[in-house]
Amino acid sequence: MANAASNLPHTRDTVAGSAFVFLAAIGFSAKAVMVKLAYSYPVDATTLLALRMVFSVPFFLGLALWSGADKGAARLVRRDWLLIAALGFVGYYLASFLDFLGLERISAGLERLILFLYPTLVILLSALLFRRPIRPREVLALLLSYAGIALVFLHDVSLARSGVASGAALVFASALAYAVYLIGSGHAIARVGATRFTAYAMTAACGASILQFAVTHHLTALRLPLRVYGLGLAMAIFSTVLPAFLMSAGIRRIGAGRASLVGAVGPVATLFLAYVFLGESLSLIQLQGAGLVLAGALIVSL
Repeated sequence: MANAASNLPHTRDTVAGSAFVFLAAIGFSAKAVMVKLAYSYPVDATTLLALRMVFSVPFFLGLALWSGADKGAARLVRRDWLLIAALGFVGYYLASFLDFLGLERISAGLERLILFLYPTLVILLSALLFRRPIRPREVLALLLSYAGIALVFLHDVSLARSGVASGAALVFASALAYAVYLIGSGHAIARVGATRFTAYAMTAACGASILQFAVTHHLTALRLPLRVYGLGLAMAIFSTVLPAFLMSAGIRRIGAGRASLVGAVGPVATLFLAYVFLGESLSLIQLQGAGLVLAGALIVSL
């Protein structure tokens, strides 16, 4: 009885952590569907990304102020600020912008699967930059992941969709940018702290997105249907802010390894959400491709 009582808090943490990661994965997955829904109106990638960031930045500014008020936090020097700004630019602004551009051309399901290649890209970049050897298990993961992407890509090409190749290339570049961010963020997170780093990096990304819109667009571009603003707000809350906090809370309770297992529901969730809300096809080939990509990503993550 005593053992059962002592294990109860651990069980609650495991259940709660798994639920948080599951909800975060669904939230991140819904982003592509909301972007595609917004593209049914006269709005471009720059404007849509700016809307998402405008609605997100108050939350991250508040978090930045709250985390910066911690007297025990490390004092940041100019080099820290530059590194955080650069990583935020690459990992959150550039990756998001390339992703939004790619979604103008390819299906939401293919986009999520390509983005899910980022663990394999971390392996390849680490081998290239740091001469880290690629182990046989990782070779298997690479083969599985890219075979799965090839299956889904060929499926979309067979549907005579124009721009699939260029859209896939843009989303792949987005995944590459995020992999660069992951490799570069390790030292910064260790020094600054995960919460403070995320808040500052996201604030920098929001600023870059808003600045891009201000330089390239006239204010008349904001004369958009109310539904586009609703989708921008929904993306900010349900596919940016809440998933970020839920994922952090989940990892804190169950660890990164278990979180990667639960989070693997993301690409599959995108396929089904796109099928329900966008009318995208859901074929056996797509599910097989998704299974291969998930298997490769999980081999790497575990």
